[in-house]
Amino acid sequence: MAVFRYEAMDAEGKARKGSLEADSARAARAQLRMLGMTPVAVDEINHTPANQPLGLNARFSRELSSRDVVLVIRQLASLLQARLALAQALTALIDQAEKPLLRERLSSIRSDVTAGTPLSQALARFPKAFPELVVATVSAGEQTGELGTVLSRLADALEARQALSQKVSAAFIYPAVVTVVALMVVIGLLTYVVPQVVAVFENTNQQLPTLTVVMIALSDLLRHWGWLMALVLLAAGWLFKRALGNPAFRLRFDTAVLRIPVVGPFVRSVNTARLASTLAILVGSGVPMLKALSAANRTLGNRALQGAMVDVQERVKEGSGLSKALGKSGLFPPVLTHLVASGESTGQLSTMLDRASESQRAEVERKALWLTSLLEPILILVMGLVVLLIVLAVMMPIIEVNQLVQ
Repeated sequence: MAVFRYEAMDAEGKARKGSLEADSARAARAQLRMLGMTPVAVDEINHTPANQPLGLNARFSRELSSRDVVLVIRQLASLLQARLALAQALTALIDQAEKPLLRERLSSIRSDVTAGTPLSQALARFPKAFPELVVATVSAGEQTGELGTVLSRLADALEARQALSQKVSAAFIYPAVVTVVALMVVIGLLTYVVPQVVAVFENTNQQLPTLTVVMIALSDLLRHWGWLMALVLLAAGWLFKRALGNPAFRLRFDTAVLRIPVVGPFVRSVNTARLASTLAILVGSGVPMLKALSAANRTLGNRALQGAMVDVQERVKEGSGLSKALGKSGLFPPVLTHLVASGESTGQLSTMLDRASESQRAEVERKALWLTSLLEPILILVMGLVVLLIVLAVMMPIIEVNQLVQ
């Protein structure tokens, strides 16, 4: 059976939208008529293969959020651990789903599962919602017969990753707001206050101080050419974003980011925490090491670290231990290498990877708090200095006039 999205009119003439399962579009229309509705449009919900390029409409189409995906995995794990059959568990999730898109995705997945397709393959048809990490973990759970336990562990890891992301984002919200407000205040002072005050001295033939002259020039520049400067900044941002799409430029940029004194270690810790948690899930679920490394590599957000992981995969493929391969790369923190070596020697690699992930998450939180505590006074000092210069530029001519009068 396939899943169809429909638009129909009910007996009262109201428009209805939703999805249903049927063998064909004709059967779907027949079902709607049996329900007392007049079908207007019935379209099959198409799957997007993982290797199929996305068209313009697909790129801008809605997709499940990461929070929705984690909630689905958590609920499915609970239902499976309660000994419900997979199809029944998916049906329960469909009944509980509030978002139409979520019901459509789950209905399509249930349709594939009832047709005999493994759950991992059904999820793989929606790569934007269910990435390779989820698919590989579900596949391992299917092979071991512990799908509910594996999904529960996957949900724990994904929730921890979301919590870390939210903490980091929340830590940088205040500096971002302060920066925006400071820029607005400075622009307002330069474009409105400075011209109003300086206009008083235009007919006095008074020689203005150098600082005042500089501020007047900046004010004129912003008032007359501010729109052009904004366009240039937007164009530069757009060109930079386009340049990041070039693999060679992105690699050079990400390599340079890792070398920045404060930002580099922070980016390295974020990616290391993601790498360790992914490997812990996959290795603990019984996924082969090479496949686990490949899936974990796709979760990294830095191309330089991705290149290092490719070298790690090659060394492991040649027979090297994971800890030695990570150590030779030189880009990952020593704590990860040492914990992996301990896990390999004791046969508890998954446990040690979990500890490495927790250690790096704590390090990321500590560095985020340290960065924000450093940024806040710097931003306040810079803003105060800029406002002081503007005030001095306005007050210095007034002070000189008062001295002449006396």
